[in-house]
Amino acid sequence: MKKFISQNRIFIILLALLLLSILNYNTIVFGLDSDFFGILFSVLIFIFGGRKTNFKVSYLLISFLLFFEFISFRLHTKSLHFLSFVFFICLIYYCFTRKFSFIALICILLFSTVFNKLFEHLTSEIKQALCYNVYLTLKHFITIDKIEGVNFYINGAKITIDTACMGLSMFKTGLLTGALLLTLEERKQQFYFGIIQIVLFSFVIILLNILANYFRILLLILMQCTQENFLHHTIGILCFIVYQVIPMLVLIRYFKPKISKVETQDKKINYIAIVVGFCVVFITTMEMKNETNSDILSNQSSKYDIKNGKWVTNEVYKIETKNKLIYIKTPSHKPLICWTGAGYKIIESKEIIVKKEKIWFTIIEKNNVKFYSYWWYECGSKK
Repeated sequence: MKKFISQNRIFIILLALLLLSILNYNTIVFGLDSDFFGILFSVLIFIFGGRKTNFKVSYLLISFLLFFEFISFRLHTKSLHFLSFVFFICLIYYCFTRKFSFIALICILLFSTVFNKLFEHLTSEIKQALCYNVYLTLKHFITIDKIEGVNFYINGAKITIDTACMGLSMFKTGLLTGALLLTLEERKQQFYFGIIQIVLFSFVIILLNILANYFRILLLILMQCTQENFLHHTIGILCFIVYQVIPMLVLIRYFKPKISKVETQDKKINYIAIVVGFCVVFITTMEMKNETNSDILSNQSSKYDIKNGKWVTNEVYKIETKNKLIYIKTPSHKPLICWTGAGYKIIESKEIIVKKEKIWFTIIEKNNVKFYSYWWYECGSKK
């Protein structure tokens, strides 16, 4: 038996990976649906841009697996489970080749839905800060009646900056372009960048992204082109090229890799790490399959007439009455994201006190009709 396993270990590992892929089909589709090309490109950078290292990467990847899968196991979080599955693939590749790419690892994290959620959480704050700085610049050149959040009032007309103008796609594309430049420079020079150099270059890219989005919003307002059309997208692409790509091409000349190739000392394949990773992902996969729609409706207060509601998705339950709508959602569905995703514009959002409880209050608008939204997190008797 030992001889059979030893002779067919690669086939067995590939078979185990195929089994996990089949069991996690829905999770993989969910993960790839958000940023397919970004994730695919990040994995390709990991494979072709990886370098041999004596750093015990398997411990790092196992730590990520345990941390993310623990959360996924408890909360049934598909995004973290998908990220863990990607890390498991990276673990297998590293164990057999001893090659690893920190640049690709950063890209995988940035293109994961985890980063999307973090970025979306800061959406309103970032967008309003950018808009206010644009206002401070433009008020010296054109007449602006006033600014309210992301709404500019110019000559009696209201111009609204939508979520896309905040530049999440531009931000991730810029970092992916930077990762590609670093990888190509490593292969060209036959040397490797250090962690400090990678972090510093990433920080520069972030600053360039802020600059690009600033000028993007400024130009869109000057040209009164805040609706999505050919000109709108052209301005975004031009700002990306002028304020991100060109400066990166200039700066990469001053970022020279200095670390020479490393001869790996330990060439034994760490089968224990692979087995541990497989067991962790497999156990979480089985737990994820136990998820049922009734979870978010269990132990609900009688004031919510759940009998007359209906499922919108597996994670959203809708109760419609004459004067209001009630949505019961999983914690991952932040209302601000759902509203903007459905085409609503956020006019105002703040935390208020109702019956000595802190809740969030939002005014949203669609088709010139305003709606008032109240939302909070509730767990049993706690809110």
